[in-house]
Amino acid sequence: MRKLILTFVFAAGFMLPASACTNLIVTKGASTNGSNMCTYAADSHQLYGALHYTPAADYPAGSYREIRDWDSGKLLGRIPQAAHVYSVIGNMNEHQLVIGETTYGGREFIDSTAILDYGSLICIALERCKTAREAILLIDKLVQEYGYASEGESFTLCDPNEIWIMDIIGKNPKFDKKGRNVNKGAVWVAKRIPDGYISGHANQSRITTIDFNDPENCLYSKDVIRHAREQGIFSGKDDEFSFCDVYNPIDFGGARGCEARVWSYFNRFADGMDEYLDYAMGYDLNKHMPLYVKPNKKISTKDLADMMRDHYEGTPMDMTTDIGAGGSHLPYRWRPMEFEYQGWEYVNERAIATQQTGWWYVAQSRADKKYGIFWFGVDDAATSPLMPFFSCTNNVPECLREGNGSLIEYSETSMYWIVSRIAQFAYLRYDKIGAEVRGIIDEYENEMIRRVDEAYEHASGISGDEASAYLTGFCVGNAESLFARWQDLDKYLLVKYIDGNIKRQNEDGSFVTNGYDDHIPAYPIWEDYSDKWKENVVRDNGDVLRIRK
Repeated sequence: MRKLILTFVFAAGFMLPASACTNLIVTKGASTNGSNMCTYAADSHQLYGALHYTPAADYPAGSYREIRDWDSGKLLGRIPQAAHVYSVIGNMNEHQLVIGETTYGGREFIDSTAILDYGSLICIALERCKTAREAILLIDKLVQEYGYASEGESFTLCDPNEIWIMDIIGKNPKFDKKGRNVNKGAVWVAKRIPDGYISGHANQSRITTIDFNDPENCLYSKDVIRHAREQGIFSGKDDEFSFCDVYNPIDFGGARGCEARVWSYFNRFADGMDEYLDYAMGYDLNKHMPLYVKPNKKISTKDLADMMRDHYEGTPMDMTTDIGAGGSHLPYRWRPMEFEYQGWEYVNERAIATQQTGWWYVAQSRADKKYGIFWFGVDDAATSPLMPFFSCTNNVPECLREGNGSLIEYSETSMYWIVSRIAQFAYLRYDKIGAEVRGIIDEYENEMIRRVDEAYEHASGISGDEASAYLTGFCVGNAESLFARWQDLDKYLLVKYIDGNIKRQNEDGSFVTNGYDDHIPAYPIWEDYSDKWKENVVRDNGDVLRIRK
């Protein structure tokens, strides 16, 4: 019976959506810097890392905006353009509104006549809204008018004063005799994260019950329960209704591949999370984790960035300790995420940090500051440095510009490709190369956090346009400088770690020579393999490999 159950839960639920992303949330009362902070990792095997920028603009009456699917670029339709749109850098607009998402799929209610996908909704809301609450209401208005063209999504909507999570899913289409969809739109619920708390979502709907009489903290579509009743997926009392349980029921894959990432975040910063370990691992699905928890300390920008580099270290799901990590503690498992052996199904862990990240960010929306900060990185967060961009930034450096390379076109001037080169090399000797890269990232980011504060203070004494120009120059210049530094790092790492050896170094970082010829290095260091690797090699082939004397 156990074998049959395991086979079913994997087949029914473990395959994750193509864009399997992670959002982490820190409210300003839980942060060391007084910022509302949120993160996003755009994790897809088909996404390229570039920084999008849209300038503020005015449009004449009668103008239209094209709607293109965010993932594929396919033209879906067009809607009337707003008279004015705000500038947007990445996923943050000039008013410090930030919107991220994770796809959870859920019930298969897809309207083929709809034209607004989740990515278009994000972009339009950033162009037209100043606050998270305003964005929620606009998204609702748009999908009811033009239809919702995506699977179930969780949105993070963050402004300087509030952070909300919005769970949304399209209605099951129903067409009348004239071919019109009388069930156009989507059902949704949104909850504000209380100040002083942290939250997150990772490809699994997380909102449960609805607070019907608390519009300050809970918003929802009028037919969210009625539609579930009409579809025969809910028959209880209204106050028993749970959005995630009805529209995205949890299964083993939803817990182990999705909720486990949120659990790992909560576990690092909050007490009592052992209580939910069996839930996160998919062993006991009857006890939901809370939507938000109180952290046991205030969280910094650097803390949050490093959480995006998590591989479950120090937990039962630690990806660095089993034989799958090889001889150098590699915390990655290449796809697919599950495998079968002798009739049993097994899982490869899916952590927050993952090799298929296209781009990621840590965003700070600051109520006490004129400009927010959008920290942007490309490729795998664990070996990727974050570059700061203020919300007033009006230019993108060449190394991050859209059109500079792609996943099928290498570019010598692309930040994505140089970061990817270093990551691919680090995967070969992760405990050495990966650790060295991470040390360099830590040094750079800690210094950059200090320099960003200094740049902002300097800009505070300058007039508006001049301040924007100064901060843009600061951010673009830093990105260009970092790109050059990463090019040098790529060459340095190849020289140091070529052929599985490690060259010896002097205190100043230069390589030690043999003492006779400056072009010949000293004898290299040979690092040992992990005990776990040796144990399994001996178990597999020890009779052949054992030295006999």
